[in-house]
Amino acid sequence: MLKDALRSRKAHILIAMAVCYLAWQLWLTIAAPRKIANFAGGSEKVNILVVLPFEPERFHVQLMQTYGRVSGTQEKSIEVRGVKRADLMTVARPYWVTRIEPLQPGG
Repeated sequence: MLKDALRSRKAHILIAMAVCYLAWQLWLTIAAPRKIANFAGGSEKVNILVVLPFEPERFHVQLMQTYGRVSGTQEKSIEVRGVKRADLMTVARPYWVTRIEPLQPGG
């Protein structure tokens, strides 16, 4: 009975969807470190500029608020202050984040 269920078209579609989802998650995890610029210093928290390929919308700003204090937006970026270094990988993980770089003093 289980063999018959695994041979069905629905099972093949579900397995294909699961494989695609896992491949997508793996790609997001592998791509994240390449998006993060080199952050000098050894402080636990850093101020970052999250660069996007488009102008940030409310959703993007609210998501960044979970990692630090959003101090503003520029054309295609969000300024976030007080982000834990341990959270940089998580911030870089969404596909719509192009790169993360240090926020320049006075920025």
